[in-house]
Amino acid sequence: MSSNRTLIRGGLVITAAEETHADVLIEDGRIAALAAHGSAAAEAWTADRIVDATGKYVVPGGVDAHTHMEMPFGGTFACDTFETGTRAAAWGGTTTIVDFAVQSVGHSLRAGLDAWYAKADGNCAVDYAFHMILSDVTEQSLKEMDRLVEEGITSFKLFMAYPGVFYSDDGRILRAMQRAAGNGGLIMTHAENGIAIDVLVEQALAAGRTDPRYHGEVRRALLEAEATHRAIQLARVAGAPLYVVHVSAEEAVAEITAARDKDLPVFGETCPQYLFLSTDNLAEPDFEGAKYVCSTPLRPREHQAALWRGLRTNDLQVVSTDHCPFCFTGQKELGRGDFSKIPNGLPGVEHRMDLLHQAVVDGHISRRRWIEIACATPARMFGLYPQKGTIAPGSDADVVLYDPHAEQVISAATHHMNVDYSAYEGTRVTGRVETVLSRGEIVIDQRRYTGRAGHGAFVPRATCQYL
Repeated sequence: MSSNRTLIRGGLVITAAEETHADVLIEDGRIAALAAHGSAAAEAWTADRIVDATGKYVVPGGVDAHTHMEMPFGGTFACDTFETGTRAAAWGGTTTIVDFAVQSVGHSLRAGLDAWYAKADGNCAVDYAFHMILSDVTEQSLKEMDRLVEEGITSFKLFMAYPGVFYSDDGRILRAMQRAAGNGGLIMTHAENGIAIDVLVEQALAAGRTDPRYHGEVRRALLEAEATHRAIQLARVAGAPLYVVHVSAEEAVAEITAARDKDLPVFGETCPQYLFLSTDNLAEPDFEGAKYVCSTPLRPREHQAALWRGLRTNDLQVVSTDHCPFCFTGQKELGRGDFSKIPNGLPGVEHRMDLLHQAVVDGHISRRRWIEIACATPARMFGLYPQKGTIAPGSDADVVLYDPHAEQVISAATHHMNVDYSAYEGTRVTGRVETVLSRGEIVIDQRRYTGRAGHGAFVPRATCQYL
């Protein structure tokens, strides 16, 4: 077979480990070599296609380890399909998503996983992998966990929230953690005390407090911290590692920090919405606040400093999106007059890389840390590194040419997610994705979509590489 070579020339290559002015040679979908720009080695390379990266960053494709395409919730479905959602991901410089397959109560893990394979297969513009949501911990589903790990589904999410839907009690969570301790899987928890929250929801609605802002008020930061603490102790008892998803509150960060100070294998993720949005958005008038209803909820602005600090000190390791979009018209509106009926979730898969670059511009994090929290660490956390998350010989050629000086205004009018509003409407950011390669194939070419549904492949994962 004749080889297909692409040469990316003249850019600043940024990985989690280093920044180098280097040319990147791609052959048959993989990174073949890097050499200093202008060096004899680089000058000798020939290629079918030469991409000029002068003045641009050359960074690994983003790894978004928390998305919910076509997710059923509250009688409706997230409005991005695997086709529209992965295309939007590509536009935003994300070349791998890890989505959540859902086990329904009374059904097997296999049935849930097969349903998600069917949704994604042949429809994705970029590569994808799966976590498994455990909604029904039984002897049978515990045995199935072992088989899933062998198949490359190496992480399992349990909910301490949403009684009657996804909720697991402490005994079930402990049993799943014990199983994971034996099979090498990573337990992920949605850490909020759902039983207590339901009491506060009921009381708020009875008192006539029905607006979207009360969604944030009943889901107290202390109940996130309490559940985080409880999950950590259960994981210690089970001898299992723990990954806490969408950490939003200062008190929850403190619980994770305390665990890590004891050298426990506890990890934390936050999301752009908690870093850039706040309860001010939930309180927007005329039911506009419904656009910002997600769980864990947006917090008062003063929590943001603790999240940024956690990202700098590595007490939080990953920024994912929890992309779970519902249209304002017809979906979010289901909760008019009752905030508890607003579908939970925000659109974000397209804007994570840009918002985190803005954080570099604003001085919150360094350029290398940007790549670490958005590409390298999620790849390592979920057993995809160094195939994903870096630019190194042998890695998949998932590469983004990023213009650090371009300015853009985020808007629903210009985004590619299949949703009728933007959580970041009118936000000005510096930096923009220009060209994206997925396994060596150009899927965004100078701000033009050239990809296709079906290019994206399922990627089986190894176990967590931090253990």
